[in-house]
Amino acid sequence: MSDYLKAVQERVVIFDGAMGTNIQFRNPSVDDFWGKEGYNDILVQSRPDIIRDIHAAFYDAGCDVVETNTFNSTRIVMAEYDMQDQVHEVNLAAAKLAREVADSYSTKGRKRFVAGSMGPTTKLPSLGHIGFDAMAAAYTEQSLALIEGGVDVLLLETCQDILQAKAGLVGIFDALKQSGKNIPVQVQVTLEATGTMLLGTEIAAA
Repeated sequence: MSDYLKAVQERVVIFDGAMGTNIQFRNPSVDDFWGKEGYNDILVQSRPDIIRDIHAAFYDAGCDVVETNTFNSTRIVMAEYDMQDQVHEVNLAAAKLAREVADSYSTKGRKRFVAGSMGPTTKLPSLGHIGFDAMAAAYTEQSLALIEGGVDVLLLETCQDILQAKAGLVGIFDALKQSGKNIPVQVQVTLEATGTMLLGTEIAAA
């Protein structure tokens, strides 16, 4: 059993908060985005000091787990910034950065963890924006880099389309098989004010 799962069994495990809001608080300049303004994930390369400071602040506040700054780092989203060929580099850099901070805060009595953040992308397969296999392959590619970077858990988060969640899981488990690693996987879905996911899926079905 992984150290992360042991910690979950032993106590409440507290995750960090919103990365985007905390980036805004630190007022990165336009130049910090290397011409890719709006793509926060690039800061793991252009301004790792900002992301490192955010991770550290959450550990200082008492969190057990921080999420990598990779919410938008699938090939699907990165293509919108003409960065689709840098999926491995960005995700690996983000995972290593978070791992470095986690290890610096870990003690014998309390280990700190890193979750590899994977967002829903900007496509909804249920509406035909992207094929199932293409979406799954994008998550496999991202997962492999996050695993290589040393994350403790893979987090498929903010899912809005249950078919997207399925594709994500297929991609993640394919990456785990390819890597030969066996690490925990978590999935989070987002419910609208109506009480269902964006496309109408009820939580019981999810």
